[in-house]
Amino acid sequence: MSNKEVKAALKSAREAIRNKEYKEALKHCKAVLKQEKNNYNAWVFIGLAAAELEQPDQAKGAYKKAIELEPNQLLAWQGLANLYEKSNQTDVKGDLADVYKKLLELYGSGDKQKWCDVCNKLVELYHQEKKYLEVAETWQKLITIKREEGAEKAELHQLWKRMIQLLADSAQSQDNKTLQMLLNAFEEAVNSADPVPSEDHQNLYKDFIQCLSKFPHETTKLEKACDDMIALYPTVSYPLEVLCLHFIESGVVSEEALHRFSKLLEMDSSSSPGIIGFGIKCLQEKKYEEAVKSLTEGLKKASQCLGAWHYLAEAQMKIHKHRNAVLSCNQGNCLLIERASAVLHLFMQSSQCGLCTVGRCWQQPYSFAFRSLAACAGVSCCFWFMTAENHLVRLSLSKRGNIWLMRTRKLSQLLLSHPDLAEAHALEGFIHYSQKKYEQAERSFQNAIERRAGTAEYHQYLGLTYWFMSDETKKDKGKTLTHFLKAAKLDSYLGSVFCYLGNYYRDIAGDKSRARGCYKKAFELDGTDEESGTAAVDLSVELGDMDTALSILNEVTEKANAGTVKWAWLHRGLYYLRTGQPSQAVADLQAALRADPKDSNCWESLGEAYFGRGSYATALKAFKKASELNPELVYSIYRAAAVEQILGKHENAIATYQEILKKTEEYVPALKGLGECYLMLAKSALDKYLDRKAVDYIEQALEFFTRATKHRPDISSLWKLLGDTCTSVHVISPAKVNVQVLGLLLGKNEGKQMLKKNELLRLGGRCYGRALKLMPLPNIWCDLGINYYRQAEHLTAVDADMNEISELLEKSLQCLKKAVRLDSKNHLYWNALGVVASCSAIGNYALAQHSFIKSVQAEQINVVAWTNLGVLYLVTGNIEQAHEAFKVAQSLEPSYLLCWIGQALIAETVGSYDTMDLFRHTTELSMHTEGAKGYAHWVCSTLQDKDNRNTEVYLYNIVQMNAIPAAQVVMTKYTERNPDDASTFTMLGYLSEYMDLKRQAKDAYERSSLSSFSVKVFLFLHAIGECDKAIEVYTSIPLTDFDGIVGVALAYFKKGLLQESIKAYEKALSVAESEQDKAHILTALAIIEYKQNKVDAAKTLLFKCSLKEPSTESLKVLCTLGLVKQDVTLATAALKELLKHEKGKDGIYERCLIASGVYALQGRNVAVQREVSKAIHRYGGAMAGNIAHALDSSYGKEVLLNVAVNQLAAGCHMLKDQRENPLKNIQKAIHLCPGDYNPAAWAVLMAACHTENTVVCLNNTQPKRTGLEMTLVSTISAKKNNLPRNYIQTLEDWSLCQAITSLEETGRISEAEALCTKGLKSCPEHPALFLLLRQVQCKQLLQTHKELPDTILEELRKTVMTSSSVAAWQWLAKVYQSQGMMVGAEMCYRKSLQLASQQGSWSGKLSSLLRLAMLALEICMANVPNEHWPSLVQEATTEALKLSPCPLASLLQALLQYNRKMGARETRRMLERVVYQPGNPESIVSVARWYLLQHLYAKDDYELIDVLVENAKANGDVRALELNKKLSSSA
Repeated sequence: MSNKEVKAALKSAREAIRNKEYKEALKHCKAVLKQEKNNYNAWVFIGLAAAELEQPDQAKGAYKKAIELEPNQLLAWQGLANLYEKSNQTDVKGDLADVYKKLLELYGSGDKQKWCDVCNKLVELYHQEKKYLEVAETWQKLITIKREEGAEKAELHQLWKRMIQLLADSAQSQDNKTLQMLLNAFEEAVNSADPVPSEDHQNLYKDFIQCLSKFPHETTKLEKACDDMIALYPTVSYPLEVLCLHFIESGVVSEEALHRFSKLLEMDSSSSPGIIGFGIKCLQEKKYEEAVKSLTEGLKKASQCLGAWHYLAEAQMKIHKHRNAVLSCNQGNCLLIERASAVLHLFMQSSQCGLCTVGRCWQQPYSFAFRSLAACAGVSCCFWFMTAENHLVRLSLSKRGNIWLMRTRKLSQLLLSHPDLAEAHALEGFIHYSQKKYEQAERSFQNAIERRAGTAEYHQYLGLTYWFMSDETKKDKGKTLTHFLKAAKLDSYLGSVFCYLGNYYRDIAGDKSRARGCYKKAFELDGTDEESGTAAVDLSVELGDMDTALSILNEVTEKANAGTVKWAWLHRGLYYLRTGQPSQAVADLQAALRADPKDSNCWESLGEAYFGRGSYATALKAFKKASELNPELVYSIYRAAAVEQILGKHENAIATYQEILKKTEEYVPALKGLGECYLMLAKSALDKYLDRKAVDYIEQALEFFTRATKHRPDISSLWKLLGDTCTSVHVISPAKVNVQVLGLLLGKNEGKQMLKKNELLRLGGRCYGRALKLMPLPNIWCDLGINYYRQAEHLTAVDADMNEISELLEKSLQCLKKAVRLDSKNHLYWNALGVVASCSAIGNYALAQHSFIKSVQAEQINVVAWTNLGVLYLVTGNIEQAHEAFKVAQSLEPSYLLCWIGQALIAETVGSYDTMDLFRHTTELSMHTEGAKGYAHWVCSTLQDKDNRNTEVYLYNIVQMNAIPAAQVVMTKYTERNPDDASTFTMLGYLSEYMDLKRQAKDAYERSSLSSFSVKVFLFLHAIGECDKAIEVYTSIPLTDFDGIVGVALAYFKKGLLQESIKAYEKALSVAESEQDKAHILTALAIIEYKQNKVDAAKTLLFKCSLKEPSTESLKVLCTLGLVKQDVTLATAALKELLKHEKGKDGIYERCLIASGVYALQGRNVAVQREVSKAIHRYGGAMAGNIAHALDSSYGKEVLLNVAVNQLAAGCHMLKDQRENPLKNIQKAIHLCPGDYNPAAWAVLMAACHTENTVVCLNNTQPKRTGLEMTLVSTISAKKNNLPRNYIQTLEDWSLCQAITSLEETGRISEAEALCTKGLKSCPEHPALFLLLRQVQCKQLLQTHKELPDTILEELRKTVMTSSSVAAWQWLAKVYQSQGMMVGAEMCYRKSLQLASQQGSWSGKLSSLLRLAMLALEICMANVPNEHWPSLVQEATTEALKLSPCPLASLLQALLQYNRKMGARETRRMLERVVYQPGNPESIVSVARWYLLQHLYAKDDYELIDVLVENAKANGDVRALELNKKLSSSA
């Protein structure tokens, strides 16, 4: 190939590259190289094409080949540079730098712009590789080139700034040459900036100064730069701050530095360097506290300033804040580790200075300082190590004896080598002092003082040595004082010496004021000195300077952390406790306990604080905690008992007091507390009318009070309490008061004496007199006056001498007047004076009125005085004024009982209809004799009126308000308190008789002493069947009353004494007033004549009755006589007259029985059936069946069947009546004719067995009649007896369903399911059987207690939807209820109610309503917050009660009220209405009784509890009796 062809090929290659046909270019180049192997352009083109084809190795080789051929040609170098720039490999960066250098060399004499571009690339490459020296040198060349080319100043300025940026990234790692070039760049940039001054120039200067501050050896340049910037920018504080920090770190503070500090603070008062500099200035001026304050404040923002920590440690040492100094040293040590060793020597001085006397600090901080110092200073700090620990001798000697032995040896060596070193002699003195070798210590400290007399601590310890010397000749307190004073003078910040001076002035000189000053000074110097602070506070309190004491405590507590300075919190808490600020005391004492939770005294004080605040329960816990921590703290145990006493826990308090007396029998506060507890229990028992229990408590209270007076007869309050206890018996019946009193109280030394009521009251008066001798207080005069009044009251009740009574009342009046004179503003004294003045024996009503008015004036809210004033007006006949006074009292306190009694008495006086209601309200408020007697009187009066039973007044006052049990309870209490009131026993017996409490009624009647009441006793004995006792009573009293004579006549008749009975009836006939009574007596005489077989005489007497005004009883007897004698004419005539006089429900059974008998006697069987049918339709089937059974046993099998069916319909069973029940009757019917009997009888037998099984299950016993289902079903199917097919099919279907139900309920699920399946095979379309099958299957699923799937629930719903059975919907509701679907259950019950209404099913409606109410009540009992369910209970039960007076509905309403307000009075009324309503089923009554018992225990109403328990016993309610045992044991 010729040259021309080579050139053509190269040209073609260039064109191909231009057209990006790199492979084509390679072909052309390779063709050229075949001809010319060293063709430079061909190799360059190959490199370029290969690079574009991503063949870097081939490209690199081509470029290098070209460079070998022509090393000074640019193309290959440029191509190679481009290739390296595109490469991601890190190993080519070094080669790239060499390429750039070659390019700079080639461009140096040519294109300057390209040279600069390559230079920039090279610098960036060096910067990436952190080759800062190469960066600086290369950039310097660039600037030189630019300068030579005559570049503008601004351009050069930017280049210098760029150089600063390039070199400023890692200034710490730069070498000296690089550093100098950086600083030169800063200088050039600063000098070339334009304009000046400007913000950019200012920021550049700051960066320059900051850079200089990092290099300690450039201090000259730093100072010059700062000065230059200050000159240019005099208002900018930054250069001055840097300069000040430089002075601080240098450790040399000159006048110039101080001037700079002051100037900086003038510019910026918050500047940290300025504040630190001010602190250094204060340190030089010996203003140590200000220095510490300023340095601490400055270090908050400049914590990296090592010099500042040095100065702070030095200042803290000067004021003996050794612990803080160690912390400062530790901070400095941390900085030392971080910094270069060039500044280590600066902090070494600080560390040595701080550690010289660091011994008073905790071991952990100073040990770290020692280790740090040792690491920094090496062996040279050994001497300082020993010197620093000379103050730790007292702390460490006992623990580290071996170590100190070793150091003592070193000390000896030190003394030999340095005999004039004061510190060595001082250290020796410390060792001797700690070992209590005071003489050697004295010599050592004297030697130390000779060598350095200006050290305060040497004088302090020499003074302490003199203080503790045991030798009398050396124990010179004057020397002690001298050295303490010298130490204080030498170092006014040495707090410990001031504490010792305080000890001297307090204990030796007796100068408390000066001692307080020394302690205060010591505490001001060292706020952690607990001894000084405590002493300063205590002395301030002793000197009466409470403000100073409180200021000290406030200062300490404000700065304290949680769990510290216990002494300050405790002292301030006690201060607040003494000054009546319990809430603040509680807070402080709690803080003290956080510091020391085991301090029993602190817990005791906290208990007192809680007590003062009224937090008695918390105070009790605090006192108990104190006694647990220290069982010897009797006072804490006593205070715990006192708090329990205040809280009303008298039994617990008594046990605690007894515990104290076991340790200290003569502890009077415990004896007094015991007496008070028993006195309070006695008053509580009296309020509850438990008089005998109260007497026992009074006896025990007297014993403990007497024992207390034995040890402290000088305490007036003990005698007053004795008087109160004796006087408290005034309400108790004299027959019950027999109290044993210690002979000591009666002036005898030993034994006890039994006192009656009058003697006990007189003893109370003497005790009040003894109290008055000790302390003549007005309240004791008042108590004595009341005691005299109670004595007079008792003597009046027992008909004593009137002169004695008058004398006592006069004494009472004078005592109360004395009390009023002593304290005329006390309303209680005026009220008592009015009560005594208004008594009938004195009758000074004017004085009484004046006293009550004065009482009201003394205390505006005075319900007692207003009530007494009303009583006074009532007694004097001023009804209107009495009403107004009672009205005011009611407005002041609506729950005050006596004002309501007054209104009731006024209502009774004026004949108001509200009288009974008012008396009832008084019994509900509380028990009072007047209210109880009034209410019982009105209840008995209302009950005696037989004609008002259906009136609204009777139904409300007696039935709805449960008046009979309420009155019976209050009268029981009344008669216990007043056993001599005969009329009340009659009322009690009458009420108990109504409640069927026969034993109580009998006892009450027997305790009545009036003749009319004896008649009542007689009548009641006769009523309860005790005829012998009734006759005995009759013979003991003359009977003139008609009822009594008739009663004894009946008693004679029942005993078979017919002649005596005739005589008694004839006597009654002579005194009978009404014709009806005479007719009744003639009827009774006729019965007696018939008993003697004198039929004609009996007829004559009965005809005599019918001639005048026939009674229904005489006609019934006459008709019955006709039936017995088979006299159709007589019986028919008597029946005709009977039917004229008797209609309605009264006597329906006897009337229907007699009429049926007469019709049967006449042979009118159809008339008999009609009469019985009428009874069935009108009055119920059970009664009619009984009538049919009684008529003729020849109809036995049919009659007994009907009786059984009717009894089942009426809900009869064996638990109600063992003799007459459905099961027995149907068994009799089948036994009469078992072979050819109607299959319906066997169906009835199945129903009766199911009924009995259900009843026994409800009473938690096992059913006895099981396994009969299949037998009875088979029997019913076999007994067809030519009966109609439909009749037989109905019986078979019913019996099959009943058998399945019985099997299911007894748990025989598989048998029930098999029977269902069998029935469905024979009758697949039977809906009832299909429903039963689903019920049986569902029961199996429900027994697993798992949630039913939605598919099953939907299937059950569909099954029930096809049924029109009320029971089916009720069953579905139960399923929903078991699954928690309460709303769904409600809807099902509502559907069943709808169906029952549509079908006219009375029982279906009632059962649906009751089930709906029980569902809602169950949700209410679970306390679900939804008002829908309570309203649903109320709605359903109200509708049920409209259908029938249903006891279950009443029970559900009562339980709803119980759930809403368990303790409300209305709850008790509603439950009592269910329990005591005659005729209610026992199963329902038992539930109501169970809840009523819990209510009564919650209200502590033990009287009503006793009545309820008696009722439970009478009805055999075992469940209620067991509950009563549990509640009474836990009460």
